[in-house]
Amino acid sequence: MQDQHTDLKWDDNGVPVSSRFDDPYFSVDNGLDETQHVLLGGNDLPARFCDGFHVAELGFGTGLGFLTTVQAWQEAGTLGHLYFTSFEAFPLTALEMARALSAFPELTELAGPLVDQWAVKTQLIQYAPNVTLKVVLGDARQTLPNWSSKADAWYLDGFSPAKNPELWTPELMQAVADHTTPTGTAATYTAAGFVRRGLRDAGFQVERIAGYGRKRHMTVAKFEAASE
Repeated sequence: MQDQHTDLKWDDNGVPVSSRFDDPYFSVDNGLDETQHVLLGGNDLPARFCDGFHVAELGFGTGLGFLTTVQAWQEAGTLGHLYFTSFEAFPLTALEMARALSAFPELTELAGPLVDQWAVKTQLIQYAPNVTLKVVLGDARQTLPNWSSKADAWYLDGFSPAKNPELWTPELMQAVADHTTPTGTAATYTAAGFVRRGLRDAGFQVERIAGYGRKRHMTVAKFEAASE
């Protein structure tokens, strides 16, 4: 799977930091709580889970967003199948992923199958009988427009827009909208004005709400499908 590796360094707290974007992969304070608050809570999950529910994500990173979703799916006892598609340009190695996820002992049992299958170098992982993960490698600006599916919920989980603006362009936000179901949503840690404008121009109803911890604000969005 690792055709183009990321370049990592580790801070004093053991948090992986992208050398390319000089940004941590998750919160120093509590990455799991932040992920639950922003990505799941921002998309009104697990309340919206149903058979065939499809989550899509810009930036797979350590896999924390995926595992947090699987944890919520299992705890909710949702019947049916969960699909998760992530677009990732610079994947971690299995060893890097395992080291990063070791910061979350509550996810140990869930992380094992992901790390084991990640090492096999496959872009389609049957994580569990009712959970399918697809990782689309490459620049999302090229890969997302060619994606044939639509998501019920989007995790806009890239690095800071100030440090990784390529993942937050109006064109990419339009591609997100083009691949969102009529009742779909999106959530992101950032409240940057140009990101909110890009989502709004793409057809989302956008709201800035309270963020997690030291981040005062975050962004949630609901898709407004054009009427026939």
